[in-house]
Amino acid sequence: MAKRSPHQIKKFVRERYGARARERLTGLEARESEPGASASGESCCGPSEAPAAEESLLHLFYAADELKDLPEETLSSLGCGNPTAIAGLRDGEYVLDLGSGGGLDCFLAAQKVGPSGRAVGMDMTPDMVELARRNAGKVGLSNVEFHQGEMERMPFLDASFDVIISNCVINLSPDKDAVFRESFRVLRPGGRFRVSDIVWLRAPTEKERSDLESWAGCVAGALMVGEYVAKLSAAGFSDVRTRLGDDGGDRGFTTAYVEAERPVAGGPAFAESSGAAADAPSGSCCAAGETPEVAAAAAPSESTSRPRGRCC
Repeated sequence: MAKRSPHQIKKFVRERYGARARERLTGLEARESEPGASASGESCCGPSEAPAAEESLLHLFYAADELKDLPEETLSSLGCGNPTAIAGLRDGEYVLDLGSGGGLDCFLAAQKVGPSGRAVGMDMTPDMVELARRNAGKVGLSNVEFHQGEMERMPFLDASFDVIISNCVINLSPDKDAVFRESFRVLRPGGRFRVSDIVWLRAPTEKERSDLESWAGCVAGALMVGEYVAKLSAAGFSDVRTRLGDDGGDRGFTTAYVEAERPVAGGPAFAESSGAAADAPSGSCCAAGETPEVAAAAAPSESTSRPRGRCC
């Protein structure tokens, strides 16, 4: 099987998740016009498996108390963990969710940071952004917003956020180095990187790496555990650590929580990391008023349990 180009990968993934969002939007419209109609649509797991898969993942990763105040239409996740559970979010913090999908993790983050904080979701598919904005209207939170953008070139100013979260999305990028450099750039000194993702426990074969369906299923593009740590460190992050899922990794890959910090300027890890991050791009293509105001730097979060399961 021929090696896939980054363009091929992004095009396939964008089309797959764009179609998923359009199916859910159609379901929402049907539900609004015909009460009792399904809003779930299909997913990358297949038409008949999608609703059950999403419901299973919700119960696996999220506590009932977390979801009780959210409208049913927003309760959809094809992630591989719950990044808000490890983020240690506090009042007034600004949070960026990479690959925010229908918005569930953003809504949970917005509740945790309160009215003085803000949760910002970013997704590369316009249909997902539209879906998230529709869901936001039902949630009724004033401190959440969604933007279209790509992880490899984020539409935000330097040092805009206290925390970055992501749920089984970074594996979809064909250029993880760019994702990590951009993450470092938009985090404030002292900021936290808290994501759930898929990782390989062995080197994948060329055939496995070239499978576009597996790319969209969150597996083919996953990094090996050591690669994840090395690439985050090369981007300038410090105290990089991973906690693997408890599924045994029999398929050669598993879920993981990955945590790292952007060093505080002048701190013990700053001199070492600043050189690694020197090549990161600066500036933003945001219009005035679209980027959060500067807030105080944040401290690392508490530990939590291991992730389980996998996306799709």
